[in-house]
Amino acid sequence: MRWLQDLQSSRLPALCLAATLCTGAAGSAAAQQQDAPATDPDNGAVMLMYHRFGEDSLPSTSVRLGQFEAQLAELTSGRYEVMALPDIVARLRGREALPERAVAITIDDAALSVYREAWPRLKALNLPFTLFVSTEPLDLGLAGYMSWAQLRELAADPLVTIGNHGDGHAHMAWLEPAAQRADIAKAAQRFTAELGKSPELFAYPYGEISRALHEGVVEAGFAAAFGQQSGAAGLFSDRFALPRFPINEAYGEMDRFRLVVNALPLPVDGVTPTDVAVAEAGANPPNFGFTVVAPLGSLDALNCFTSTGEAQVMRLDQRIELRFAAALPSGRVRINCTLPADGGRWRWFGIQFVVSESAQP
Repeated sequence: MRWLQDLQSSRLPALCLAATLCTGAAGSAAAQQQDAPATDPDNGAVMLMYHRFGEDSLPSTSVRLGQFEAQLAELTSGRYEVMALPDIVARLRGREALPERAVAITIDDAALSVYREAWPRLKALNLPFTLFVSTEPLDLGLAGYMSWAQLRELAADPLVTIGNHGDGHAHMAWLEPAAQRADIAKAAQRFTAELGKSPELFAYPYGEISRALHEGVVEAGFAAAFGQQSGAAGLFSDRFALPRFPINEAYGEMDRFRLVVNALPLPVDGVTPTDVAVAEAGANPPNFGFTVVAPLGSLDALNCFTSTGEAQVMRLDQRIELRFAAALPSGRVRINCTLPADGGRWRWFGIQFVVSESAQP
């Protein structure tokens, strides 16, 4: 079974940028702030993505409990508005204003440590969160994962939203479209049978997206879908490939945490290529580019970083193009593009390519 594989090697950590912010945060106290106008390029939200809590033998997918408690203290310190993910999606969908420093907490996979460690801490602070669940581990009763009875306890909590994470936690970008749809549909059926309803939000396993999978998620009727690429979501973000900042032990220290929870959207359009699944050697390396669509002043300070090394960044007015000197390696490759903003904050746009073994030269 895929779930018996070591999850420690199944996900790559987010690229960390060497910058520090001195700003703080808060759950409900941020209601004192005025919402940003819906046309403001800064209008957006940061979504955090966790997996496991206090499972120190899996540092690439877990945070230490001390780290998590420090992060929660930051989020409840007075500057942030921690919102339920469906509320953020509804505002983005309706092009409505969001509070400054709006943040959502998301968790992938129904690890038992979510039930035992994360949920009690979040509930005590009245913080909402979304749990994206793959249904197969619960059906199999795998050790280290919740039972359906435990998931029903969470689903009954008004602070908790359950999301669809597929059935088998497969590398779905490489499945045939019919198999992709079947996996999503099976999970929806299991949620309906066990929880009485099917989730309206979807998260791609491993954050791996293909054009066909993206289309299948849209056709399935979800309100939004989420990847694992870093960045802040804004009015120009693809609602079916929304970014989330991965948080784990290595990238959970407070300097980086403050950096990402204070991130602003980098509003872009015209992203190429339109398919981030690289299946053929002729398309590797991809010619990656985008257009900055808001008047943000000079883009000379815009920089892009890749998880595989350096790339050449070319600027032509508002158009940004990246060129790679060599083919991308198989697996997941992240690109993060940032632009300094006022107040020591950063505008941030990220993308994740998934590269097939068959795409190697």
